Parts: sequence; C-alpha cells; structure tokens
Amino acid sequence: MRLIRDGAVRTEGLAGVILRSSSLADVRDAPTLALGALLGHWTRRSSLFELIFAPPYVSSGLRSTPVTRPLHKTAPRFLSILTLSAACLAMTACKSSPERRAEAEKRIANAWTDADSDGIPDAAQMRSFEDRASFRRWFAGIAEAQFYETSGEWNENQRDCAGLVRFSLREALRTHDRPWFQRMGDRYDMIAPDVRAYALETNPLGEKIFRTRDGVFAESDLRDGTFSEFADAKTIKSYNCIFVSRSRERAKPGDLIFFFQPWSRNFPYHVMIFLGQARVAPEGHADWVVYHTGSPPGAEGVVKKVRLAVLDHHPDKRWRPVETNANYLGFFRLKILSEAQ
Repeated sequence: MRLIRDGAVRTEGLAGVILRSSSLADVRDAPTLALGALLGHWTRRSSLFELIFAPPYVSSGLRSTPVTRPLHKTAPRFLSILTLSAACLAMTACKSSPERRAEAEKRIANAWTDADSDGIPDAAQMRSFEDRASFRRWFAGIAEAQFYETSGEWNENQRDCAGLVRFSLREALRTHDRPWFQRMGDRYDMIAPDVRAYALETNPLGEKIFRTRDGVFAESDLRDGTFSEFADAKTIKSYNCIFVSRSRERAKPGDLIFFFQPWSRNFPYHVMIFLGQARVAPEGHADWVVYHTGSPPGAEGVVKKVRLAVLDHHPDKRWRPVETNANYLGFFRLKILSEAQ
C-alpha cells in the first residue's frame, strides 16, 4: 500500500494502517499519518471550503477532470478523517502516557547531574547551539547598552567590572516579554529569541547562579551557600568560567577577558566583556569590548566601550591585552555555555 503519491499523502489507506496495526509503534504513527493526510489535501486545495467540499479528480491523460459529488457525500469524507485523527490522538495519549511519565521522571532525576564535573549542574547549562547563540547576543547587547545609558535596574552599589557581568548575565536569562521591556526602557529591542532551555525565573539555581568554590556539583550545594547571587571578578573567573585562550582569534561574543593586577590589593582581578562586532556603531570592526572601570573610593566609575586594537596601545602596558603582558590572563568562557555533552 502506497501512502505517498505525487508529493501528497493519500488518505485512502489510512484506515488500513490503523486497523491492520499489529504494534504500538504503528498506532503511534497514525496521528502523524492522519495529519499528513489533511495537509496533503490542503496543499492541493486553495481554500478550506475546497478542502472539505471539493470533488475528487479523475486523471485523464495530462489533465485532471473533477467528478461532481453532492455536498452530503463530500462533507462526510472530511469529517471521517477528522474523527479518525482525533481518535488516533486520544489513543496515542493513553498508550504513551506511561512512557511520557517515565521520560519526565528521568529528566527530573538527571536535573542535578554534573556530567563534565565542572561544578555547574547540567540542567543549568545550554546544550543547543541556538540557546548559546541567543544568550551571547542578549548578554553582549545588554552590556553594550550600559555604555550608552546605564539602566536604573542595575544596582548602584554593584556598579563595577564584575557587577556589569552579573547584571548583563541575569538580564540575558530573563524572559524578555512586554513587562521586561517596559521596565528596561526604550533603548532595548528583541535582540534574539529567548533562551529555550530555561529562563532566570525557571533556572534550576534560581537567582543564585554563581558558584563560589571549587568542586563537582552536588545537590547539597543548593543549600550550603556554594551558589550565590554575588560573585566578584575572581570568583567569576575561578569557578564559573573555563579558560579559552590568550589569543583573540578564538574568542566569541560574550566571552570574558581577565586581567590580574597584584598592585591593587582590594580588587586585583579585572574583567571585560568581549562583544566582537558591536550592535551600535561597529565601524566595520569585530574586536569591541565593554567594561566598567570600577568605583575607587571617592570617585564614580564609568562604562567604557573600546576596541582591542586601541587597548593594545594603552599607555599603561599592564592593561594591554597582548600575550607578552603577564597581567593579561586571556579569554574565558562562562561554564553555562559549555558545549560538552
């Protein structure tokens, strides 16, 4: 029995598939076949009216001649297909519900695994290319926006280099719906699709998304303070990132650049966010970074946006992102972007 003919799914043999099914797998395919049948007819009709009531066609050479059929005979054809599809869907739901429950239970059981032993639960990492790309665009875009206008949602007491990372990361993971845009202001638009794996509101770690000490993840970490809402630059680098390279050729948007300045006793670590190609005024370059200068006592820091090519010639050689500078630690990548399977 052929189900495919001339690029459209035929409905004539569908009942036979259901009635002659000898396995659950065949029954599970029935809703797909029923839907395919409807879509097959739809693609050959120009309107819903024709889908339901149009007469069948009889092929005669190179032309197809419509066969006139009374309305009371054509309508039941469609209703039969619809009824059969509904029955198949109901059967599938009943037959497969135990397996669906098992799959759900398996996902819950695996929510707190740490397959790559990096200290971050697998459930909090983005495994799909689409999610990683969306997050990078939101993270970099929100950070860049702070250069043009600092968001009122960014706590004034946390405005430093690590604070920019924390703020941009949290906002990147939120659901970007109408309330979010109303809260953030007119400068923001739909940069990318939301991350599908989870939102900050449904993140398995909640608001405490930063690991604060070394070790493989254990469920007890959720209760003993291992994860926190706050993390300084050293904590972000040491427990929430992996080293990528000291070469900018391997950097991706959303990666972090770290410097270590031992002469600064209170905050020896400094972090910048690599944008790559900026969303605003890229000027044909793809080596932009954004960072907060920090807030020394008695002064207010600012957010800066600059090219790596410019920093290469910084008057203070300790701030040059070049491999010959021992204070430059290189590019790091957030563990939630881990591509390990």
